[in-house]
Amino acid sequence: MDILVQIKKEAKCYFENAKGSHDWEHTERVYNLCIHIGKEEKADIEILKLAAILHDIGREYQDKTNGRVCHAEKGALLARELLGKHAMDKVRIDKVIHCIECHRFRGGRIPQSKEAKVLYDADKLDSIGAVGIGRAFLFAGEVGAQLHNIGVDVEKTEPYTKEDTAYREFMVKLKKVKDKMLTEEGKRIAEERHAFMEEFFDRLNKEVEGNL
Repeated sequence: MDILVQIKKEAKCYFENAKGSHDWEHTERVYNLCIHIGKEEKADIEILKLAAILHDIGREYQDKTNGRVCHAEKGALLARELLGKHAMDKVRIDKVIHCIECHRFRGGRIPQSKEAKVLYDADKLDSIGAVGIGRAFLFAGEVGAQLHNIGVDVEKTEPYTKEDTAYREFMVKLKKVKDKMLTEEGKRIAEERHAFMEEFFDRLNKEVEGNL
């Protein structure tokens, strides 16, 4: 069996209890974005495929601890063990692991390789635009947040609470994504997706206030 097919099969096992906001479909979207951006950036597509498939296998550990465990760090450890079982070249394993370690928005590690930058951008792009809005509302529902909290000071709210709404996610994180992209193609796509989000939340605020 092709090693990529086998690793994908093994990776899917980590998503059996995944929540909708970070499920296997998210991984598939990031995988497709990685291939698209990777070709534009002339990155190593095979490294990217492996990194994309494995980048979120530590997510369940973060969700279970309400964010105390970093899924990028945990995922890198799990991925190194998984790839090691397939007797992959250590240099290639290290390249994949670097991508996984550095893909998190709030992580302290900075992507250095072209492939790590592509994965970082692909993962961030799936958090904005129409898909990003949908995921933000999914996550809000998963943690029991209310629909909207336009009047709240988001800087005084806490994650994983009733105030952790999609709007809070936009104000705290999503609106900053486009300025953190690392590749030219990522920047181009992010500009379009950002504009859509701004329009959506502007309309949501007006509808909630009865202005539309």
